[in-house]
Amino acid sequence: MGLATLGAAMVAFIAQRPLTASGPRRRAAGGHLWFGTVNGVVVLTLAALPLAALAVWALARLRAAGGTPQAWRKSLAEVAIVYGTAPWVWMTMLPGGETGDAPRRVNLVPLRDLFEILASGPVSATVQIGGNLLVFAALGYFAPLRFTALASVPRILALGAACSTLIEVTQYVLQLNRVSSVDDVLLNATGAALAALASRPHWRPTAAEPEPEEEEGRGCAKPQLIG
Repeated sequence: MGLATLGAAMVAFIAQRPLTASGPRRRAAGGHLWFGTVNGVVVLTLAALPLAALAVWALARLRAAGGTPQAWRKSLAEVAIVYGTAPWVWMTMLPGGETGDAPRRVNLVPLRDLFEILASGPVSATVQIGGNLLVFAALGYFAPLRFTALASVPRILALGAACSTLIEVTQYVLQLNRVSSVDDVLLNATGAALAALASRPHWRPTAAEPEPEEEEGRGCAKPQLIG
């Protein structure tokens, strides 16, 4: 999961970098509008919803034909994880206006950035905190439904923290004019954990250990041989 998130972040950065480059040709072509802005990514995400639904249907039909149990559940969870996470990862890779020129900024003091966000006003705080909570919400909600090994809130919390750390490190290495903050990791991981709690009633129960077979004739007196 962590490697997949890092790979998605790298692909998003490489793909959108030329599209968000400054210049009349790029902007005239609409590349920056659609791929280099939050509003553009949101519109593209909504436009891709029918494709996501088609992917769920195709995967489910393919699995059902092969006799895979719970084909629809698995297909829906897999597509939802990708569809609900990839746009947020893309947004985190959008570079600032001075990408490559601005100094790298890091905050390793917990809650410092969070307090500054709260002081920025209720609307701004709601948008920023809500956005951070939603980055891995789809992963937190659907991963336990798809993978029994991840059906645990602490594991989802750790997974969200690991994926968020990879994104923050990537932002720092690529010098995207963003603050690599521990508070982003805390909010991203918390959002994943809260989403996992929301889906907990739908988790599959862990299969119980098979009980050892009872000895034949248990509870009855063994026949005595005469002679």
